[in-house]
Amino acid sequence: MALTLMKGSEAIAEAAIRAGARFFFGYPITPQTEIPEYMSARMPEVGGCFLQAESEIAAINMVYGAAGTGARVITSSSSPGISLKQEGISYCAGAQLPCVILNVMRGGPGLGNIQASQGDYFQGTKGGGNGDYHLLTYAPSSVQEAIDIMMFAFEKAEKYRMPVLFLADGIIAQMMEPVEMPEMVDYKVDPEKKPWACTGWKPGDDPAKRGVSYKAARENEQMWECYKTDDAEIIVTAFGTVARVVKTVVDEMRAEGVKVGLFRPITVWPYPYDALRETCVRPQVKGVLDVEVNEGQMLEDVKLAVNGGKDVKFFGHLGSQFPTTDEIKAEILKIKEGK
Repeated sequence: MALTLMKGSEAIAEAAIRAGARFFFGYPITPQTEIPEYMSARMPEVGGCFLQAESEIAAINMVYGAAGTGARVITSSSSPGISLKQEGISYCAGAQLPCVILNVMRGGPGLGNIQASQGDYFQGTKGGGNGDYHLLTYAPSSVQEAIDIMMFAFEKAEKYRMPVLFLADGIIAQMMEPVEMPEMVDYKVDPEKKPWACTGWKPGDDPAKRGVSYKAARENEQMWECYKTDDAEIIVTAFGTVARVVKTVVDEMRAEGVKVGLFRPITVWPYPYDALRETCVRPQVKGVLDVEVNEGQMLEDVKLAVNGGKDVKFFGHLGSQFPTTDEIKAEILKIKEGK
């Protein structure tokens, strides 16, 4: 298939349509406004529904309604907009309704700023609304990876009867990359295969308890990438776009004789604790460096995984400024030198 140069927000929106999404409800907010803009043009072309709601609160409740009919429905927003959607997300989780939510993260807290950030990790992985619930949460590091995940995101949402969240920083939505777009899925709603759809209760339609679904997701859906970690003496953990910066650091430092490797979680819930522990707690590993564009949120999961087996350092940036390769190298050298 030919590669096409596309902006991330538009490519992700097109992937959702090709995966069977036929309902989009949202509200404009930087840096994801191109997603609803693209949907407003494309949804009518495929017989779908685009609606700009009067607010983020209205949009997520429209998602709740459409998901209850068995439709594949998606919404998108950025950090403070996702905060407004939290009650509705909690309701979708409580009703065990599958849907897809895109959070194109910007700076915060509060209104914050419009630059790319990773400050919503806690919100996405530790539960933003009330009650005991989880979202199957993906953190893509490229436009192509976001497209690839989108093509099975609805299937996972339906399998586990839970909302799926994309935790993408603003750079992924705003950058342009050459991508390979998959073919359109021939998807039709079949109420007989969707017992949660509003067609009347039938015997045997009761879903698994949420705890059972979450346990199954933990066992089956963890995704991660190990980059040059087999012989690494220093492991760097990072997710999203920052992991791409770290990959460059790994390549450059290995050329200089420093054995560095990257561990990148692709699912940040369920978090791949065991895989990270096995990667880090090895005799040759001298230390672990966690790099994020926040004050250290995934850091807590990294420390839980390592469980005291190795010293874990943190390097982060605030104000939506991404760390440079030179800054990360300096932190790695500190670990190498035992500082």
